[in-house]
Amino acid sequence: MANSKKTIILNEILFWKQNKLLPDHYCDFLMTLYSEGKEIDHKEEVGHKKSVMAKEKRNKLLLLTFVLLVSITLLIALFMMSELVWLVSAMVGITAIFLIVLAYRFAKKNDVIAPILQIASALLLFGLSVKISLTYFPENRIVLYALLIINCLLWLYTGFKFKLMYFTISGALGIVVLIGYQLVYL
Repeated sequence: MANSKKTIILNEILFWKQNKLLPDHYCDFLMTLYSEGKEIDHKEEVGHKKSVMAKEKRNKLLLLTFVLLVSITLLIALFMMSELVWLVSAMVGITAIFLIVLAYRFAKKNDVIAPILQIASALLLFGLSVKISLTYFPENRIVLYALLIINCLLWLYTGFKFKLMYFTISGALGIVVLIGYQLVYL
């Protein structure tokens, strides 16, 4: 077997051992098998941080951090800026659509990042709905309630269609809270 392939396999086995994916004695056996009984210098040639799984994990964490920072920044900008509302709103809308597409691609792979992307896009659309209502219809509460109910219904639909419990619960609770608020304060 080529030396680079052995190194990749040894990196993976070391990653498994460090993250307790396999018992230590299995990993030791596999390390001995693939190193052909030779002693391995773990510090130079093989390292768990060089493993393919570790690199994928690191890349996903970087993507997740970037998405959350961008989402939070856009939401803050959406509600703090009084000028160029249309530009920030367009950026929020485009980002939400991009996150939905990205979440769909990750969900096909059964990836853990997909729910976080879905929630970030839902919150961006929710914030956009509230901002549009408050900016263009400041005196009309019916528009605000209608947009909030549309958001909740969209969450319910998404929850039922894709079997996402967190969207189903959020949509149902949102509708109950809105109806309860209307009954108490009207």
